[in-house]
Amino acid sequence: MDYPGNLFVVAAPSGAGKSSLVNALLELDSHVQPSISHTTRAPRGQEKHGREYFFVSEPEFDAMVQADAFVEWAVVHNHRYGTSKKIIEERMAQGSDVILEIDFQGALQIKHIFFNAVSIFILPPSWDELRSRLERRGEDSAEIIEVRLKNAATEVAQVHQFDFVIINELFDRALFDLKAIVHAQRLKFSAQRRARAETFKALHIS
Repeated sequence: MDYPGNLFVVAAPSGAGKSSLVNALLELDSHVQPSISHTTRAPRGQEKHGREYFFVSEPEFDAMVQADAFVEWAVVHNHRYGTSKKIIEERMAQGSDVILEIDFQGALQIKHIFFNAVSIFILPPSWDELRSRLERRGEDSAEIIEVRLKNAATEVAQVHQFDFVIINELFDRALFDLKAIVHAQRLKFSAQRRARAETFKALHIS
């Protein structure tokens, strides 16, 4: 089904700056709304239920899987993450653009369901810089950082399957690139026809 709103899915290896870029875009563009995922992992830092994620138990997640409530779900770093189909559809139907932070597995699954979805991959400028960012973050042990770097190699290998690629070397430049992608998508013929259906109808454009 076509919705007036656009769907953007953003994937990146841990530490590449995906969350910071998405949060900065949300502050600058009120027409973009986040899609909040469900996860079985515990909150980190200042995260709150219903803001960064919906934190649920393993049985609760199982029930949602059985009810076919997720448009996609995947295991990432030994925890499960799922995207509610209902939340995405409701916001897009209202005309809002939805942006979703997700792992590459989920991003590729969503493209099969929402064929108009725009997929964006965030790359670090180098492996050394990615390691440095993970260490500076101070959230993970050395062992977990090694796991994240190993997973990152698998994730980066999938970059060719995405519509757009942003290299987050300088944050301001990467944010400019993300804003440019969002704006360009809104101006595509198909997106304009969905968002401004009455205008197209009045102009007799099919």
